[in-house]
Amino acid sequence: MFYQGRLHVPASISNGALDLSVIIVSWNTASELRDCILSAISAGGSNVEIIVVDNASSDGSAEMVACEFPDVKLIVNKSNRGFAKASNQGIRVSGGRYILLLNPDSIVRPGAFDALIRFGDDNPDAGIFGLKVLNTDGSIQYSCRQFPTLAAGIFRNTILRHFFPKNPYVRDYLLAEWDHSEQRDVDWVSGAALVARRELIEDIGLLDERFFMYCEDVDLGYRAKEKGWRVSYFPGAVVVHACAKSSDQTPDRMIIEHHKSMYRFFLKHYRKDASIAKRIIVPLGLIARASGFVGRNYFYRLKRYIGKRRNAHG
Repeated sequence: MFYQGRLHVPASISNGALDLSVIIVSWNTASELRDCILSAISAGGSNVEIIVVDNASSDGSAEMVACEFPDVKLIVNKSNRGFAKASNQGIRVSGGRYILLLNPDSIVRPGAFDALIRFGDDNPDAGIFGLKVLNTDGSIQYSCRQFPTLAAGIFRNTILRHFFPKNPYVRDYLLAEWDHSEQRDVDWVSGAALVARRELIEDIGLLDERFFMYCEDVDLGYRAKEKGWRVSYFPGAVVVHACAKSSDQTPDRMIIEHHKSMYRFFLKHYRKDASIAKRIIVPLGLIARASGFVGRNYFYRLKRYIGKRRNAHG
């Protein structure tokens, strides 16, 4: 559903007068969302709009936005529609020349919006660019990577990572040899702080809604590069990202959705040219990896439960 009166599109927007549309998809992150919006308002830029798409939060997120931020466009869904669908809802009602997908557990540093708009204007062939993302302790959060490969997956997600911790396949995938202090072109950037040029969306289309959560950003980068657009990392605009505030609420489901999305990306872009061996190894490997993570979570929860029972009985 839409909050009445929030989605009227002024003539200035339809005429392209807005520079930037900030789209924040939220799910039960009211406190973080408030701080995120406040930081976006304080980040600068006069021709900026903020759009929040709430995926049926039960913690009062939507009510908080409606009450405290009357100038923010608000879309409220009756169910959790996932990141890609909700982001597309925001994009469809946006009017900026640039679209920033921003996670609700992020804080935008002052000056970020003006900087990213300047970068976009100076680089008209950059269809997508990612911002510099920091962890809350100030360290670099690896928010851009190369496209995934089977070798990187095997050496990163199996026992081999313990025997070959500095193998080139994983380090190339993660861009681990680079300090993220300079602008460079990459294969894809994280949807936690992703800027897309409106012309790019008009050219390649919206986010693929078959990805409920995860890998929609990888897919967008893949499609952009197929059409000849540059995908860049721009460290001149900075956000601080707490990471996984929504997904941590349902960890097992998010693990499953993540692996489903990885397999969907493989089917969409790699399967056609993949060998029979890869067509067998990839799904089996993803099933094994997801099962391992879910099983580990179950073990930890059981261990905590047993510990609490023992403490309760002295």
